[in-house]
Amino acid sequence: AFRLRRLLIGAGPSKKRQYGNAKKQSWMTPISHGYHVVEDQSCRGDLDVSDCDSVVVQREQLDEIELWFFGVFDAQVGDSVARFMQSHFFDRKLKPSQIRRKSKDTLKKAYLGARAKARDAEKADEKWRAGSASVMVINGEKLVIANMGEYRAVVCRDGVAHQISSGRQHTAKRHWSRKLFSGNYASGTKHSKGSELAVGAEKIDSDTEFVLIASTGIWEVMKNQEAVSLIRHIGDAQEAAECLAKEALTRMSRSNISCVVVRFD
Repeated sequence: AFRLRRLLIGAGPSKKRQYGNAKKQSWMTPISHGYHVVEDQSCRGDLDVSDCDSVVVQREQLDEIELWFFGVFDAQVGDSVARFMQSHFFDRKLKPSQIRRKSKDTLKKAYLGARAKARDAEKADEKWRAGSASVMVINGEKLVIANMGEYRAVVCRDGVAHQISSGRQHTAKRHWSRKLFSGNYASGTKHSKGSELAVGAEKIDSDTEFVLIASTGIWEVMKNQEAVSLIRHIGDAQEAAECLAKEALTRMSRSNISCVVVRFD
């Protein structure tokens, strides 16, 4: 595991929830979270722990703006997205209007940079894949979400799973402002399906129950709705994350199992 300033990054067994010390405004939507990381066989024994997923949790209080940043990243992406967001967003102490306006674009740039870096590192492998998923919560009012590869962030709205994706799924169309960044971009290099990137934004309202951010190990054995239905009744976010990971193990998942559950209570 490694640590950045004001960032909690974990790789390994379950971690307890972490909360900022800044006072919350009375009107802000209460937010709780929990996460769990299961080491797959590539991370056991004498192999380097850097082959494991990384989980990122950050909370910032900038005047009247409360920011949360959650992410699950594979070893190829590592901390690239987190470091970019730290230097280009959180450390810049942006004004409230800038935060709302720049959040989606900055997250997109962070992912494009991480994808390019991973591609260069794996250029000898024509089938390289890089995966990660992130969610930014702004004042308990707005979600900014990014998915890359086979990692996903799924929103539960009134019991129904919603995912920003390649455009083949049209669930919650009126809520999503979405755009797919894949195929040819800048360098003119065609990316594999495993490196597709989708970025979008959604308002948080009374129907928004929680967000589930998880790695391939969850999604290769569960559909979006299955995962959401499994943990919807669990009020404690940490317990929900552990339950989801345990179920993936029960279903004999063969990939990294990492998940974050963010509840809006």
